[in-house]
Amino acid sequence: MDPRRHSPAAERNGPPILAALHRLLPPTGVMLEIASGTGQHAAFLSEGLADWQWQPSDFDTASLPSISAWCDGLARVRPPITLNVLDAAWPGVPAQVDAIYCANMIHIAPWACTAGLMRGAARHLAAEGLLITYGPYLLDDEPTAPSNLAFDEDLRARNASWGIRRLADVAAEAATAGLRLRERIDMPANNKLLVWARLTR
Repeated sequence: MDPRRHSPAAERNGPPILAALHRLLPPTGVMLEIASGTGQHAAFLSEGLADWQWQPSDFDTASLPSISAWCDGLARVRPPITLNVLDAAWPGVPAQVDAIYCANMIHIAPWACTAGLMRGAARHLAAEGLLITYGPYLLDDEPTAPSNLAFDEDLRARNASWGIRRLADVAAEAATAGLRLRERIDMPANNKLLVWARLTR
């Protein structure tokens, strides 16, 4: 039986995310992907970033066979690892990476995971490295799309600790860890690609 899981959303949003990554990233580097899920992004984005090494990961060990199957034969993609962003250390993660990519985790995880993500990124990012997060956010300077309000309600009904987060709250956690929001990119379906970098002294 084919172990690959399939997410229609991951299939749709891969091309616009890749276009943004081409602009944001240098030609080469090591990428840590957090919450790789099905593995579709790891496969598609790594193929589009020809000189990047890709380290997929997920909290759910049941996701690892799907990630491995999607990335089978891709020499630049390392075997997926189990990663819990709440851990004080991230076993299996290189001491330093050039970028960290995390899609659709912040709103489908307890709020504490946002702080864990930011702290871990601060530990592992190279000096000029970037943390790139993707998903829906609540913005104080923009009205929330009705579809995102309905999505937020659905998330909270499924799990009271989930929900679309205020960008200002995420930025506050990032600042505590030593990161700042460098860029905010509008994406299809009312999503945002957020680019985080180290605070300048």
